Amino acid sequence: MNKAIKKIANHYIEKCGSRDPFEIAEYLNIQLQIGPLGTPCGSYLFLKNHRCIFLNEDLSENEMKLVMSHELGHAILHRKLNCYFIRNKTLLLNSKIELEANLFAAELLIPDHTILDHYTLTISQLSRLLGYEEAIIKLRLASLNGSELT
Repeated sequence: MNKAIKKIANHYIEKCGSRDPFEIAEYLNIQLQIGPLGTPCGSYLFLKNHRCIFLNEDLSENEMKLVMSHELGHAILHRKLNCYFIRNKTLLLNSKIELEANLFAAELLIPDHTILDHYTLTISQLSRLLGYEEAIIKLRLASLNGSELT
């Protein structure tokens, strides 16, 4: 499954010429709304045959990119499902669709060369360097090493 998700992420990166989840969403005509959401950091909804992503306006820049990438993963991989990103929960969930969306986000945001260029750093150091939570870094390292989702 990891290779398939990596291939899908790379397809959109090449197609759009960018790793920016906002640019990819625009290219795919996915509707985006940023506003006060309260508890969820973001959500993906399939409404009346339209893909919609909602992001909480209170997120930091890196959190916004991560949540957007995660929700974009749902929009691409789980088109007709409705999904919510809840801080401190979604990155720790073991459900297949959440792991897939997290892996899509990790593949989109963190290129192989970034990991390889910093191979001596610990997960914690990579997390601080890149500005993403350790759970995403671990997932990306496992993907690079060929480990499968569990």
